[in-house]
Amino acid sequence: MSEPFDPPAWDAPAPHVLAVAVTDAHIDLMQHVNNVHYLQWLENVAWDHSVALGMRQEDYTRLGHGMVVRRHELDYVAPALLGDRVLLATWIVALDRLSLHRRYQFVRESDGATLFRGATHFVCVEIASGKVRRMVPEFTEAYTRGLTAS
Repeated sequence: MSEPFDPPAWDAPAPHVLAVAVTDAHIDLMQHVNNVHYLQWLENVAWDHSVALGMRQEDYTRLGHGMVVRRHELDYVAPALLGDRVLLATWIVALDRLSLHRRYQFVRESDGATLFRGATHFVCVEIASGKVRRMVPEFTEAYTRGLTAS
């Protein structure tokens, strides 16, 4: 097995990275990771980044607001296979009073190949009503810390 590459060729500087190992549970009939797992990985790395920025699910409940997906863009570049270790990277690339925009890049650790790119547009909602609302100051403060150039 080859040595991991260093550093990955990320699309933007200083991503937040979460590593996952591809297991039998991820593999579909086509013998690669099923696309539904990529969507779960988007959520996993986004939450991991949010927690690293100081914003947990409990904080959403306490504040009565949350960030929900308005739109995903998903580009599957190459398959992830059983036994691969995949580095899930995310960046916050834009933030305003109502929205947060994330980009993603998933890279196979063994050879540095980009497997996936994606983007998500989140909007802030009031949990009780489900209506779009301005971000509460705690959201703006936390997510601004994660803002990077795209």
